[in-house]
Amino acid sequence: MTQQFRNPTPTVDVVIYDPARGVLLIERKNPPPGWALPGGFVDEGETVEAAAIREAREETGLDVVLTGLLGVYSDPARDPRKHTMSTVFIGQAVDPGAFAAGDDAGAARFFPLGAWPEVVAFDHRQILEDFRALLRRYNPGI
Repeated sequence: MTQQFRNPTPTVDVVIYDPARGVLLIERKNPPPGWALPGGFVDEGETVEAAAIREAREETGLDVVLTGLLGVYSDPARDPRKHTMSTVFIGQAVDPGAFAAGDDAGAARFFPLGAWPEVVAFDHRQILEDFRALLRRYNPGI
């Protein structure tokens, strides 16, 4: 008898931060609704780093350089569609002014730290607050 495994699906998200503008979020065209960090599913044979760079480019039009790892988010309820586990990176856009919504994004916009939109998808509000807390460790005035 073959054993069946039901594992979480690996995903990635990228906090694209520009100190002058804030964090870039995309407005989702597909359910669940709301604003979200650029991200998505990791393809078979792809590293999480490559997936993060690819997803950022597909959803925002930006080339990003990954500058750090914020954390891994694995709450089984984080995505209403299925159990996912996201590796969340911090990234910097090569040219932050060149962003444009793409792929499954209806819009893309920078939000100042803490001035998040009312409807944020998944657990991304928590991720955004974790990122803000990280910045505050180094700059309490943020």
